[in-house]
Amino acid sequence: MSDAMQVEAPEEQAEARGLTPDLVREIRIALDESRNDDVRISFGELHAADQADLFELFDRERRNLLLEVVGQDLSPDTIAELEEPVRDAVVEMLGPEKLAEAVSELDEDDAVYVLDALSEEQQKAVLELVSEDIRRPLVEGLSFAEDTAGRLMQRDFVAVPAFWSMGQVIDHLREAENLPDHFYSIYVIDPSFKPIGWVPLDRAMRTKRPIQVGEIMDEDPVTFSVGMDVEHVAYQVRQYDLTSAPVVDDNGRMIGVIMVDDVMDVVEEEAEEDLFQISGVKEDDLNQSITRTTRSRFTWLALNLLTAILASVVIGFFDATIEQVVALAVLMPIVASMGGNAGTQTLAIAVRALGTKDLTSSNMLRQVVKELAVGVFNGIAFAILIGVATLLWFQDPLLGGVIAVAMVVNMIVAGLAGILIPIGLDRAGVDPAVSSAVFLTTVTDIVGFFVFLGLGAWLLL
Repeated sequence: MSDAMQVEAPEEQAEARGLTPDLVREIRIALDESRNDDVRISFGELHAADQADLFELFDRERRNLLLEVVGQDLSPDTIAELEEPVRDAVVEMLGPEKLAEAVSELDEDDAVYVLDALSEEQQKAVLELVSEDIRRPLVEGLSFAEDTAGRLMQRDFVAVPAFWSMGQVIDHLREAENLPDHFYSIYVIDPSFKPIGWVPLDRAMRTKRPIQVGEIMDEDPVTFSVGMDVEHVAYQVRQYDLTSAPVVDDNGRMIGVIMVDDVMDVVEEEAEEDLFQISGVKEDDLNQSITRTTRSRFTWLALNLLTAILASVVIGFFDATIEQVVALAVLMPIVASMGGNAGTQTLAIAVRALGTKDLTSSNMLRQVVKELAVGVFNGIAFAILIGVATLLWFQDPLLGGVIAVAMVVNMIVAGLAGILIPIGLDRAGVDPAVSSAVFLTTVTDIVGFFVFLGLGAWLLL
């Protein structure tokens, strides 16, 4: 499907995001008819997130036209809401001056996200246009590896010593000029700037002025090292119901804070990434060009082709058997298909459980035994169904027995493969979402064909 057709299909999806199909259509028509004032008015009435969605719904040509019309009025928050590759294309067109203005207004983590779309030369040009107090933390933020707490954190936070009274804290909050726009906790630090506790904002507001912070703080806050992977950060935020948490450097000093809203974005992105990787596609396929989408999917499909050839080789070993018992050719896709579907069910649960750390060494054996039992029971149930159906279809009890036994074996193997393959890949340091499906399909196809055709050759000829 061409880029020009992409805007039509998602309009129904847009309604759930806050954009109505009628509004998307009106803006598209206004763009096509060069009614730029109408476009600016309609666009300006949208929330920043909906403005970003509108860019993503349009094809490349209309996206560029929309940017020309509203570019000077484009909100920094809208730029931060854009997803790749639309963000990259929009950022490329805005120019250093507009980007410098945007990153100066954004929270640090969002500003780093926008700058990350630029080359080093472009980043340098933008950073030269912002003030030193803004430039310094952005440069350091960009120095942290992607998908780490350092990239996700905000440097603006509230930290006070334990000996301060709540009156001093309140006065500080009223007078300080560099406070974050939004915060949920007041962090308590020792003389070396290491976090030793925190006070939830609601508790602080209910505490009388003379009381010292150290008397009401919760001790031993959960902290994240600056290099911690964002998946581990998201897990701990979810596990311990955190609204925010401090980030510390290698010496344990507090240098930033991670907010729950940023973590929710990570949780959603990681879940989507796992889902897409299982299928061999990418999250941004919708907005990629035909060439790039084709190229990105080719590798995965080529790998699937190789596994399909392996399964065909197994079938080739029994070509003489199939020629003599044609019913085997009719029935053998059933065994492989059932095994593949059963294995995919287990695979989906296992990959997600590994990602959320619900599947660990402490419960791994129990889960493997569970999937083995499920494979046995489902295998027996479907063996009875397919065995009876085969008997009624071909009037051959022995053939019904062959497919019934093959069904049981393949369902058991599928269940075990569905959980053991992602566990093995995870232990080997490989993301189980990336390649588990290919290995699973290979195992279930080869085992299904080999058992069914092998039994058929042995018992029917």
